[in-house]
Amino acid sequence: MSRLRVGLVSWAHVHAPGLARTLAALPQVEFVGSFDETGAAHDGRTHPSLEALLKESEAVVLASTNAAHRRYTLDAAAAGVHVLCEKPLATTVADARAMLDACRDARVQLGVALPVRSSPAMVALKDAIESGRLGVVRAVRATNPGQYPGRWFGDRREAGGGAAMDHTVHVADALRWLLADEVVRVHAELGSFLYGLPVEDCGLLTLDLSRGAFASIDCSWSRPQTYPTWGGVTMHVVGERGTVDVDVFRQSLTHYDDAAGVTKLVGWGDDLNTLMVGSFVDAIIAGRPVPISGEDGLRSLEVVVAAYRSAELRRPVAIAEVA
Repeated sequence: MSRLRVGLVSWAHVHAPGLARTLAALPQVEFVGSFDETGAAHDGRTHPSLEALLKESEAVVLASTNAAHRRYTLDAAAAGVHVLCEKPLATTVADARAMLDACRDARVQLGVALPVRSSPAMVALKDAIESGRLGVVRAVRATNPGQYPGRWFGDRREAGGGAAMDHTVHVADALRWLLADEVVRVHAELGSFLYGLPVEDCGLLTLDLSRGAFASIDCSWSRPQTYPTWGGVTMHVVGERGTVDVDVFRQSLTHYDDAAGVTKLVGWGDDLNTLMVGSFVDAIIAGRPVPISGEDGLRSLEVVVAAYRSAELRRPVAIAEVA
């Protein structure tokens, strides 16, 4: 079996530990270690500099703050290294376009970590839509609520925003993929109601798509810290011939732990990180386009940027105004 040498850049993101475990476990990956800008040591090899990690890598996974995505991507591209970037792709459209240009010019691939597409339930939903079993899809009610992650996620400079920046992209990307359509207009209501943050912790978006469908997204950090899991992703899809409800993380058991005094949901279904990272690696090894590209990441980021503009102007905003 061909193996790809892959490194992890930064441990700033809450997903970093899970990504590191995935890289270490995948049989088609040789996990060459990580670089942490704080200088902290982690499981596996810790490289003293980004340059040292890039010299040993054919691809890297970025798990940094959102604002650092552009810098690390440009460094990796200059070294001829493929990139799988945590979502969102960037904090501004200009940064995202710079990342796309750098990777294209260096002839390396840029992927985005959006694992919802890897859900077997979402794959089945896409099959149902493409086969025509639902008829023309007219509306989607989607939710991606979660807990406030803390740390730099409430810092506009490092995160680019709050809950809307953190959670909108998952559903926006899934909608584009499921419906094979593009968002053309966004209306958003955003606010800080729960944690007293300088960024929004609650948000409700309404999207218009080019062929007439519309969708809503609840992207709020509305799950309390005592909630048994981080959050979730759901969709209620209305077609002319039928409706479908999808709960991406429904495959779980409720664990009541008296010793620890906590209740938590323990997933028993497919590991979406393994499916997502594995498909990225497989594409690089085979020399085919990665399944979720930098262009896909840009499209979902444009939805977020339009949402912020809409909330500021208190009116719907066309994607063309921010693209």
